[in-house]
Amino acid sequence: MPFLNYHHLRYFRFIAREKNLTRAAAKLNLSVPALSIQLKQLEESLGHPLFDRVPGGLDLTEAGSIALGYAEAIARAGEELMDVMQHRQHGGRQILRVGAVGTLSRNFLLEFLQPALHRADVEVILRSGIQRDLLVSMHAHEVDVVLSNHAAARDAGRPWHSHLLAEQPVSLVGVPAWKKKRLRFPDGFRDVPVILPSLESNTRAAFDRLTAAAGARPRLLAEVDDMAMLRLLAREGEGLTLVPPVVVRDEIESGALVETHRIPQISETFYAITATRRFPNPLVAELVGTMVGRKRKRPAKR
Repeated sequence: MPFLNYHHLRYFRFIAREKNLTRAAAKLNLSVPALSIQLKQLEESLGHPLFDRVPGGLDLTEAGSIALGYAEAIARAGEELMDVMQHRQHGGRQILRVGAVGTLSRNFLLEFLQPALHRADVEVILRSGIQRDLLVSMHAHEVDVVLSNHAAARDAGRPWHSHLLAEQPVSLVGVPAWKKKRLRFPDGFRDVPVILPSLESNTRAAFDRLTAAAGARPRLLAEVDDMAMLRLLAREGEGLTLVPPVVVRDEIESGALVETHRIPQISETFYAITATRRFPNPLVAELVGTMVGRKRKRPAKR
């Protein structure tokens, strides 16, 4: 059986990406003749030409297109292998790398991570960002799981798995003085000052639909895409804030804030998004399983 050289596949992927030997050679820091020899050796091993010469560069042949799919899969498997062997273990400790969107409740995030944080043999690395960037990082094996309020769109190139961990009710909250006003929602919210999540939020879209249908136009004081900032603004007392109560749980328990309106038509969802892996981080499955088990045993936390 002919020997398949891993380096040849790497060079082949660069050439396919650049569609030009000269450009690929420059990126690989090789001479064009040397790269040409490597390509020829791969074609001889596979028994098929991989490129057609066309004006201005190279085009993949049918065999080349098939080979590229396998080469990409082999490259991903190699990256996963290096990831597992070099990064997951450090001094006998397992490493869990988590990406969390900025709109995620910090109380929920802590609840998800708590079992790992209580283990002496686990090191947690947490990074924050927008969902799109975090999914790119997960595809590159830089994070093991992404926590988000939205499920990820799946396609052939990105077979994400979105695990629904919890679904929280959403309320309007404010300082206790707001409770005395006895405002009706949504009819009585004309010119009522509100602090809302950003337009990218599903809860914001649902809130806007409800108030528009009632002909009410609240006065928007602030639009925020960070739950920690929503929490701080709610405590200022200038308006009512739309949040899942879990975000301000401590303030509600202390009496600093109150729920003025529970809105059953709106709920906030929490997902753990994972990628198909040959070598998945076992800690992710443990944490997801714990959260799903809690969801089945009891209602979502308020």
